[in-house]
Amino acid sequence: MNLVTPDKILATPVSELADQSSVSLFRLKNDAADFLAAAKAIVEHIDRALDLKYVDRAHQLRLAASKDTGVVHFDDGNVRVTADLPKKVEWDQKKLADLVRRMTANGDNPAEYVEISYRVSETKFNAWPETLKSAFAPARTLKTGKPGFRLALLQE
Repeated sequence: MNLVTPDKILATPVSELADQSSVSLFRLKNDAADFLAAAKAIVEHIDRALDLKYVDRAHQLRLAASKDTGVVHFDDGNVRVTADLPKKVEWDQKKLADLVRRMTANGDNPAEYVEISYRVSETKFNAWPETLKSAFAPARTLKTGKPGFRLALLQE
């Protein structure tokens, strides 16, 4: 099968692709990965150009609006530019845990102020003794992700 363009591949029914040889599927998958890598590189390159072109103008508009982050809009010729500088807040987990302990010790309910979640490393869980595992097992739900397949040519 000699599909060369993404449009041709997408127009081919999945059942027809599945009938192809493993070597053909290997080549299609590698070609698609190459297309994806190239597209991502192109988008990143253009994004760097947009940043270079508009970062100062967007910064000035945010300053005028007395904000450090967020969305600003402006026109550049016939193009409406929406510049978004999202906020990314990170919290120190150890300091938060200490604050939650102090709040609890003072009789406050930290759940009114702080979202608390618990996680267990699957690697650690699997290494636990059965007595500990059995206590935690009712709180554990196993879900599966999307299946994936890797192809490698053994010989040409």
